[in-house]
Amino acid sequence: MSDVRVIIKRDSAEPEERVVTTGTTAAALFEGERTVVAARVAGELRDLTYALADGDEVEPVELASEDGLNILRHSAAHVMAQAVQDLFPEAKLGIGPPIKDGFYYDFDVETPFTPDDLKRIEKKMQEIQKRGQRFSRRVTTDEDARAELADEPYKLELIGLKGAPLADGADGASVEVGGGELTIYDNLDAKTGELCWKDLCRGPHLPTTRNIPAFKLMRSAAAYWRGSEKNPQLQRIYGTAWPSKDELKAHLEFLAEAEKRDHRKLGSELDLFSIPDEIGSGLAVFHPKGGVIRRAMEDYSRKRHEEADYEFVYTPHATKGKLFEKSGHLDWYADGMYPPMQLDEGTDYYLKPMNCPMHNLIFDARGRSYRELPLRLFEFGTVYRYEKSGVVHGLTRARGFTQDDAHIYCTKEQMADELDSLLTFVLDLLRDYGLKDFYLELSTKDPEKFIGSDENWAEATETLRKAAGKQGLELVMDPGGAAFYGPKISVQARDAIGRTWQMSTIQVDFNLPDRFDLEYTAPDGSKQRPVMIHRALFGSIERFFAVLLEHYAGAFPAWLAPVQATGIPIGDAHVPYLQDFAAKAKAKGLRVEVDASSDRMQKKIRNAQKSKVPFMIIAGDEDVANGAVSFRYRDGSQKNGVPVDDALAEIVQAVEDRVQV
Repeated sequence: MSDVRVIIKRDSAEPEERVVTTGTTAAALFEGERTVVAARVAGELRDLTYALADGDEVEPVELASEDGLNILRHSAAHVMAQAVQDLFPEAKLGIGPPIKDGFYYDFDVETPFTPDDLKRIEKKMQEIQKRGQRFSRRVTTDEDARAELADEPYKLELIGLKGAPLADGADGASVEVGGGELTIYDNLDAKTGELCWKDLCRGPHLPTTRNIPAFKLMRSAAAYWRGSEKNPQLQRIYGTAWPSKDELKAHLEFLAEAEKRDHRKLGSELDLFSIPDEIGSGLAVFHPKGGVIRRAMEDYSRKRHEEADYEFVYTPHATKGKLFEKSGHLDWYADGMYPPMQLDEGTDYYLKPMNCPMHNLIFDARGRSYRELPLRLFEFGTVYRYEKSGVVHGLTRARGFTQDDAHIYCTKEQMADELDSLLTFVLDLLRDYGLKDFYLELSTKDPEKFIGSDENWAEATETLRKAAGKQGLELVMDPGGAAFYGPKISVQARDAIGRTWQMSTIQVDFNLPDRFDLEYTAPDGSKQRPVMIHRALFGSIERFFAVLLEHYAGAFPAWLAPVQATGIPIGDAHVPYLQDFAAKAKAKGLRVEVDASSDRMQKKIRNAQKSKVPFMIIAGDEDVANGAVSFRYRDGSQKNGVPVDDALAEIVQAVEDRVQV
């Protein structure tokens, strides 16, 4: 038997050359390393049963790594599908990929799955897991696969699509069928080797079902086959899987906390906003308390923009289609726009999906001199985008929303300083709203899809990179992720429970200045093309409102709280005293209410706590006699006998300092 030489690569370690006999598997190479669940060979993920070849470069794949988690979750999806077909033999298989923090599998069944069905399926999965069935890969032909899977119509369709991309919405479907050779994975009995179940799949998988330490089924939902509304509607079951029971428990606790913070739930409980059916999905209305928060957000943003020399503009909600032909939106973005309206005979009008074309018209309304640059135009501009009903989600994915949209026009020589100061401005303002934990993402040119010169792209990308470097934050590269018209930096913010939200984007645009033939007069009298920088700080007011609502779990800091203090009288006789306090507070610009209802004091306190009011101002006989009040804070602590002027000063200071209390 001949020998083969392989190179073992590990993170932060020198490559190790090893000589093994022909037929040695990756499992034997990493024998005793129980956390290794697969191998990466020459850049390709392989099962541990892979037989090593001479010259192979092999890296171990740990269960807790990103690749390891995907393999774990993909394997759990197969176990779930096996359990479903054991319990529901008529179920036809769709696809079952891993996704962030979990997995799903789609099934064609006569009736939707119920919560009791999910409990039965999870119990059956546990039985399969304990049996330790082996995942066994075998190569097959199209003809043989069709014969084996003749009663699985969706798998037959995938065989015909081998190597072709699936429709949008079919997340991870390429895991099921890759280009090149076709493979089937058999689940084999650990003792007898008999076939228990099989699936068309590219893999790789864990060695056995026993390598799935912890999993749970979460919910079921309807989903169109391959993400297209033209296709049959299937039933999708979502699950999650983790390397340990402790990690599963922590994830479920995280989900429970995230559910408590769901902005849709809090928006209803705190009477902040709603999305009435009569208006339509993705179109929110803000109630008075939500309106107060939104106005406070916008007013502070306006103030900061004025200080930074932005000029405010206003543009209409609709425009002739020719504007979007000129901007390129009808070529590049038509699917995200609402159908045209015939306002004038023979002329199509569109609801605007972007503000930038109209800002270009403002720039181009008269001649511009280099002395005016940089010109910073800012608008709270409401836009409309057609989103499929399946992706609309409260305020975070809406069909109508208001962008805090800015477009900066500058010379090429000004670009570096402008991007630098712009990124500093963006981060400082986000910090003022209470977000503190950031990293930056730099999206670079897609070599197959871009306009403009390589030199311009290189200069703009390097300028963005240098601006990012000055912030002292982690910079994550997104190769090829830029739009066709220029590179961008995205500010990624982590909220109070560690979730990441994409916030501000700063984008250099080589396209629109050319399309609109924008010019300014240079010092030598020549006409020059300005550089255009797009910047949305919040992204949209609605989405940022939702992020802050979830970040604070509804307990906004005093400066944003719709009611900053609630007066709670111990008895009816103390109501006028607190009303006088509220009048003094309002004269200082504070938002203070007095609960003069017939409820008992303790219920009034509970109501204020449920409303997440920062300050409760309590008054009784002793307080009235001493010209004082008692403070009760959101955390339940209390401070008694505070003189009225001191109490007002404390609230004013908390508002001015934008602190959480």
